[in-house]
Amino acid sequence: MPIRVEIVSEDRAVFEGEADIVIVPGVNGEMGILPNHAPLISTLGFGICRVRTAGVEEVFTISGGVVEVQPNIVTVLASAAENVEEIDIARAEAARQRAEEILKEGPPPDTDTYLVLEAALRRSQLRLDAVRRYRKVPPTRNYGSGHSSSGSES
Repeated sequence: MPIRVEIVSEDRAVFEGEADIVIVPGVNGEMGILPNHAPLISTLGFGICRVRTAGVEEVFTISGGVVEVQPNIVTVLASAAENVEEIDIARAEAARQRAEEILKEGPPPDTDTYLVLEAALRRSQLRLDAVRRYRKVPPTRNYGSGHSSSGSES
C-alpha cells in the first residue's frame, strides 16, 4: 500500500502522487519514509528529495522547509523545490555566477543581504549538482569545485 506524497514550494505544487518510499533531506541527514510511518514534523535542509514508486524514482531539489508525516501522507512544504528534470541549467549557472561575483566584491554591509546571497549560491549549486548527478548531463564547466558542502562525491 503506497503513501500519498505532496511536495509544495512557496509558489506552486511541485508533485502530487503516490510512492513506495520518500527520502527527504532533513537538517541532520536523510530520512526515509515508508507507508504507515509514525507521525512527525521535521525541518528540511538543502538537498535532494527522492520519491520512488514501483522502482521508478523522481528527484527534486529542496531548499529548506518542513516535512509533515502522517501514516498515509507525506507533505513537504519547501522554501523552494524543483523537479530535477525541469531545472534550467543556464539559469542556475547564471544565478551561481551572479552570487559569486557579488560575494567576491567583499561581504555586504548587512547580515541579511549576505544571508540572501549565500542562500542563492547554495540553491544554485544544489540545482547544478542535482542535474549533474541525476540527469547525467555532462557539465559545461566545473561547477562542482569548491562550493559544495557535501564533501566528496560518489
